[in-house]
Amino acid sequence: MESLISLKAHFYTFPSFSSKPTATIPPTQLNTYRKNSLFTVSVRAQMDPNEASATTATSGESVVEALKVKEWEVGMFHNEVAATQGIKIRRRPPTGPPSHYVGPFQFLLQNEGNTPRNILEEIVWNKDKEVAQLKERKSLGMVYKALGNAPPVRDFIGALRAANERTGLPGLIAEVKKASPSRGILRENFDPVEIAQSYEKGGAACLSVLTDEKYFKGSFENLELIRNAGVKCPLLCKEFIIDAWQLYYARSKGADAVLLIAAILPDLDIKYMIKICKILGLTALVEVHDEREFDRVLGIEGVELIGINNRNLETFELDISTTKKLLEGERGKIIRERNIIMVGESGLFTPEDIAYVQEAGVRAVLVGESIVKQSDPGKGISNLFGKDISV
Repeated sequence: MESLISLKAHFYTFPSFSSKPTATIPPTQLNTYRKNSLFTVSVRAQMDPNEASATTATSGESVVEALKVKEWEVGMFHNEVAATQGIKIRRRPPTGPPSHYVGPFQFLLQNEGNTPRNILEEIVWNKDKEVAQLKERKSLGMVYKALGNAPPVRDFIGALRAANERTGLPGLIAEVKKASPSRGILRENFDPVEIAQSYEKGGAACLSVLTDEKYFKGSFENLELIRNAGVKCPLLCKEFIIDAWQLYYARSKGADAVLLIAAILPDLDIKYMIKICKILGLTALVEVHDEREFDRVLGIEGVELIGINNRNLETFELDISTTKKLLEGERGKIIRERNIIMVGESGLFTPEDIAYVQEAGVRAVLVGESIVKQSDPGKGISNLFGKDISV
């Protein structure tokens, strides 16, 4: 315990903060810290978010400092923290790619420590590098200042509730999506504004806009274009969020909601990010895809919107019965008691699919592929629900 207290002192006595702090922990202290069990580290790293740097900050300077402290605090042992909670997706490679020289040639040998084990892990590793580069160009302070020019936040959950009450069907979050790793290019003639307007006309309550460029051919430019085009539907920034900086950046670009994926975020990250979302007025859609993730998220205060992804995030296999399985029994009871809005995600193509997940307990659905591929995405919504749900 003494070593933990000493280590904590290091977190709060740096003269300056950066994503790669210059201060070091004495080897003897670090060894003691690890010997207390690798996962005592997790307990220490997952300190009460109401303490110290996790307190909600209101000024730009204090927000910057709080985020940098927390980034350093958790980032050191992020994979270890995640492992204690059953998270299989590693935040970054445990080992770097080793170089071997033979004459004038250089060989990089792949091994378990530097090779992604599945597509989600590959995406997360790429996102980690991408965000680091973005933060070098646009500091949190710069992004924070840009919030003053961001358009007003709109009520994402309120729009879903209103649509559910108006139609008697799940409120639709229609996805503006050009491609996916599993399906490739979904729509060649991709005009994000035209698609968004068609969705809105067809009865969508909210829109989800893919912003990942490498794997989904999306962009924050698409998000801004849709918001500036006068589309009234609240917008979800569909991104692989691994850093609190991304929340501020999404809000500065006009997002009304963000996606937090439990498969890649430890509990502390989710708690901390939800606090920031509330400060910014953003809605957090927290996504789960199995029982353990669902139970973790139900244990986090402040969660109001949970998505169940019917796609296995490691194999990308689809099974819409996942929604029903997760909402049966005690979990379904807790959801009803807390009045949490459940969102069905992935594998929804027909009115029968919509009816199935609605009967299971969802009050909203997030759909992309089955409607974005239609020549008229608005009519695709009618086909999906089996009737016209436009206003």
